[in-house]
Amino acid sequence: MDPSAEHVYTPSELNREIRLHLETGFPRLLLEAEISNLARPASGHLYFSLKDDKAQVRCAMFRSSASRLGIRLENGMKVLARGRISLYEPRGDYQFIIDSMQDAGEGLLQRRFEELKRKLEAEGIFDPAHKKSVPPYPARIGLITSPGGAAVRDLLHILERRWPVARVRIYPVLVQGEEAPREIRNAIDAANLHGWADTLIVGRGGGSLEDLMAFNDEAVARSVFASRIPLVSAVGHETDFSICDFAADLRAPTPSAAAELATPDQANLKESFRRAERQLYRRVRDRQQLEIQKLDHLSHRLQQRHPAAQLAEQAKQLGSLNALFVRGIGRFLGERELRLDALTRRLLAHQPDRKLSELLERVSAAGWSLERMMKNAVQGKRDELGNLARTLNAVSPLETIGRGYAVLTSLETGDVINSVSQVDTGDSVSTRIKDGKLDCTVDSVTPYRPKQ
Repeated sequence: MDPSAEHVYTPSELNREIRLHLETGFPRLLLEAEISNLARPASGHLYFSLKDDKAQVRCAMFRSSASRLGIRLENGMKVLARGRISLYEPRGDYQFIIDSMQDAGEGLLQRRFEELKRKLEAEGIFDPAHKKSVPPYPARIGLITSPGGAAVRDLLHILERRWPVARVRIYPVLVQGEEAPREIRNAIDAANLHGWADTLIVGRGGGSLEDLMAFNDEAVARSVFASRIPLVSAVGHETDFSICDFAADLRAPTPSAAAELATPDQANLKESFRRAERQLYRRVRDRQQLEIQKLDHLSHRLQQRHPAAQLAEQAKQLGSLNALFVRGIGRFLGERELRLDALTRRLLAHQPDRKLSELLERVSAAGWSLERMMKNAVQGKRDELGNLARTLNAVSPLETIGRGYAVLTSLETGDVINSVSQVDTGDSVSTRIKDGKLDCTVDSVTPYRPKQ
């Protein structure tokens, strides 16, 4: 054997290649089997085997998928699992990676549901091209449901509130159990045979997949499809879907919603009628006013074309022209009169007497202005002199003496004495007071020491 002639794999490379081939070669699939060797590690993942009486497959369900399980897994439980084939590379073990899982009993019903859905869809039973329009204003409504269930009470209540003018007939049927599909088919066929209703509502309240199986019956779906009367399906709650829903002309999420979809709201219609009435009234009124205006216009045109009316119009035009002529002459004469007055005023303005009078008035006004300016100047100087005198008086020594102070001067030198160091005992001094002068002799000298 020549190793250089072909690729030499390592175990990890081989396991990786096998894993890729397994994951790409097998689509997602369903596996029905029994649980064994169940392990729940702290990571939250689930590890177990799915087996039958001849073989087993290792399985893993990771935490994100396990957290969405709606059932409690136990060893020995038979389940229906959906997932993909893969390989655990470190050990080389192939395993089934599970995304979702359910109890095998419910899973069987689900598989039958999916198989029937694919079959009928392939036949065109669900094709939108075959669906009929539900009448917008039904006069007779047939209800195919249980007469004692909550669904019929909801339907009747909402129909009475929204569209009380419609007559309602109940076709009582069982909605679950072995006899339910036959009764539902018979009721649909009977309603079409009678031809009384123009809208049919088939439905019931919510329940498990097993409870809703009567509406997943193939014969029921074919009766729904064959109905000549438009049919609304209202089976279960909003999240429930049945074969009847797909085959019906209209699917409602709940019975209450079916009653609303099958009928108009009388309150909205009444409001629409009121708006239409107001709009019609406005249009009739506007049309009437328009026709009246047209009639008035035609009458006015007829009066204008009458000979008397034309003569009156021409006389009116002649009067207007005469008035215009008179106003023109008057305006022309008025302009000439104004011009003559202006020339007269200009002539009077240039006479010597008038000029001399104006000059005299100007001289007189200038004299009065000069006199007023001189008075103002003299008064200003007086005020300024008074201010200076008051300022001088405020800083004068005499003002200070007048408040009780005295000024000492030497009789020999005439100098002002402001310190005890300038005199000795026995010196003669002159004292100036408010109203005179005193000659004094110094008896003693006492200097003051400043306080520390």
